[in-house]
Amino acid sequence: QVQLVESGGGLVQPGGSLRLSCAASGSFFSIYTMGWYRQVPGKQRDLVASITTGGSTNYADSVKGRFTISRDNAKNTVFLQMNSLKPEDTAVYYCNADIQPTYYSAIDDYWGQGTQVTVSS
Repeated sequence: QVQLVESGGGLVQPGGSLRLSCAASGSFFSIYTMGWYRQVPGKQRDLVASITTGGSTNYADSVKGRFTISRDNAKNTVFLQMNSLKPEDTAVYYCNADIQPTYYSAIDDYWGQGTQVTVSS
């Protein structure tokens, strides 16, 4: 069974940094685009950043220049380096990945359990 396991959230002061990690575990045929989303209570889950297997990246306008997404394909892991954090970055951050479980199956959408990031003094 495929799982996405996140780590790295926590409490940080404005202007600080955090690094999130997400590793895909279990048995699967292939993993494609990976990304990070975030959600605050009462609002929809929004894309923060995504990265393809080839390394092409996409960022929400609100995090451009402050956040960097990267991945280690050999370890099926995606990272989100968050710098110059602002109180409005406070949210639950979710890892997302497009995974093909077996050679014969379709690509499916997988989510991590979420990790809380709080930016506050």
